[in-house]
Amino acid sequence: MSRKGQARVREIVPDPKFHDRTVAKFVNVVMERGKKSVAEQILYGALDLIAERTKEDGLAVFKRAIDNVR
Repeated sequence: MSRKGQARVREIVPDPKFHDRTVAKFVNVVMERGKKSVAEQILYGALDLIAERTKEDGLAVFKRAIDNVR
C-alpha cells in the first residue's frame, strides 16, 4: 500500500497583537502542550515588563535581542 506524501509546511500567521511573524514564531517555541494562549500571555507580559523597565518599545528590544542571537 502506498504512503501519502509529506505534509506541507504551513505559513506562520502573524500574531494578533503586534502583527509580526517573529513574535508568532517565538510564541510557538514557548508554547507547551498546545497552550498557545498561555504562551501569548507569557510573551506579551514579558514585552510589557521590558517596555516598563527600559522605557523603550518592548517589541524593538525583542527584535534587537533576536538579531544579536542570530
